[in-house]
Amino acid sequence: MARSLAERARHRDTLDIQFAARPDFDLEIEEKVARAVAVHAPDVIVNAAAYTAVDRAEADAETAHRINATGPALIARQAKRAGARLVHLSTDYVYDGLSPAPYVEGAAVDPINVYGKTKLLGEEGVRAELPGEHIIVRTSWVYSPFGSNFVKTMLNLAQTRETVNVVSDQVGSPTSALDLAEGLLAAIMTWRTDPGRGLGETYHLAGAGQTSWAGLAERIMDVSRGCGGRYAEIVPISTAEYPTAAARPRFSILDSAKFRSTFDYACEPWEVAVSRVVKRLARAAD
Repeated sequence: MARSLAERARHRDTLDIQFAARPDFDLEIEEKVARAVAVHAPDVIVNAAAYTAVDRAEADAETAHRINATGPALIARQAKRAGARLVHLSTDYVYDGLSPAPYVEGAAVDPINVYGKTKLLGEEGVRAELPGEHIIVRTSWVYSPFGSNFVKTMLNLAQTRETVNVVSDQVGSPTSALDLAEGLLAAIMTWRTDPGRGLGETYHLAGAGQTSWAGLAERIMDVSRGCGGRYAEIVPISTAEYPTAAARPRFSILDSAKFRSTFDYACEPWEVAVSRVVKRLARAAD
């Protein structure tokens, strides 16, 4: 996420973005959080750090709790001391996946795995420590040209396999980290002219539209094939055929209308955004 923010901030000359990471910044150590905030003296902090190994969190709940639940509260506390605002990223996994319609921000939360539970506690910590000077942004199914993510995993599998089994009965809103970064920066820029807009609220920001993991994988392969890259046939399977340590929400589509109306920004349709990333990766591989 940090690299996506850096890339999308390049054309905003008035923004001075600084990055903090381990070992200097560590969500598990309050002294390091305090020191980093003091050194950088930010106006706005964007917390994109999290323990995101969803399955591993089931057996490592203590670490997940320190990073996802306690960590955001530490940041919020230091932001308050520094007079800074906090943009905190959260997840669709705070929901149980049983909704018949896209989730709005006021929908009942009921996470079904350790990751979701710790992320929800992180939200609560931010609200308690920094009321009125934060926004919480829930997103879903994030991918980018950087790091490890579903898009890159599918393209890597296509290098060695003719077929790939992918779950087809979990539905969500794939989100480009580049689009997500653009939205977060739009909110921050809004505060330059309207300092109080949208503060103290929770928002959803995800790719427009919906699909299954199998549908996303098929789009990735179709675009790769169109670029002359490797591709594999996607074989749709059920969640029951692909058991994992952590349960996943079957339905995690997020309604992003509130973010759009508040900050005048919406992500692209997921098909368009994922095509951009796959084409970019194909060019980089040439």
